Amino acid sequence: MSSTCIQYHKIAKAIAYLDDNFKQQPSLDQVAEQLNMSAFHFQRLFKEWVGISPKKYLQFLTVSYAKSQLEAEKSSLLKVAAEAGLSGSGRLHDLFVNIEGMTPGEYKKGGQNLAINYSFSETPFGDVVVASTEKGICYLAFIDSYALGLEELKKNFPNASYQKRLDNNQKNTLCIFQHDWSQLNKIKLHLKGTDFQLKVWQALLTIPQGGLVTYGNIARRITQPTASRAVGTAIGSNPIAFLIPCHRVIQSSGNIGGYRWNPIRKKAIIGWEAAKQYADE
Repeated sequence: MSSTCIQYHKIAKAIAYLDDNFKQQPSLDQVAEQLNMSAFHFQRLFKEWVGISPKKYLQFLTVSYAKSQLEAEKSSLLKVAAEAGLSGSGRLHDLFVNIEGMTPGEYKKGGQNLAINYSFSETPFGDVVVASTEKGICYLAFIDSYALGLEELKKNFPNASYQKRLDNNQKNTLCIFQHDWSQLNKIKLHLKGTDFQLKVWQALLTIPQGGLVTYGNIARRITQPTASRAVGTAIGSNPIAFLIPCHRVIQSSGNIGGYRWNPIRKKAIIGWEAAKQYADE
């Protein structure tokens, strides 16, 4: 296990502890004790990974924060999502992401005749595997190990040919984990999905950084307001972690809800984005 993964697991444990005990507002020393770390080193590690202090995390990821974001979404975020421009650090993903669906043949044949390059990388939220065809990125997922990550990738395209190679599409996409997106070239995605899934994933790209919306809101954005359950299923099958921000969709109650790549990771990402958004205001 890489040092990055070890660090992530420590932070995941800290987040789980904070989630379970936030009503008691545990002190820095109390949380650090759970990890067998000094308060100084825990604070530094937590801020490196989550982007904010443990104290700020408690403020950002309580139900009250989520509810405040959902209330704001009724006006300001909808306005932002409708604009083809920038919103501070919350640059809309659809400004530089273009989705192309795979052909029916590629979809039905499990990627037959597709040549897929793949590579592994470390990110602030754990290791990822990223894969691409000649048309664009087809897969990006957080992983627990390289072997399992490659195995999951091949399940999505069982009949494709694979080469371990970091190409320019992957390099450009991995820049999304950096703080500065201003130099990003347009990212192209080559995705396997139904028309409905592609619409849902495109709608996710309109959620600005630091914003949270509900499943029902996404259903309304694709003009199918009664399809919240189907929207939830499509969001759960999103093949592109972080870039297509399914982590920004939460329950209408304000609870953070589930996440394909671990709910703890979802909470860390939301806290990191919220801290960045607040810092730029």
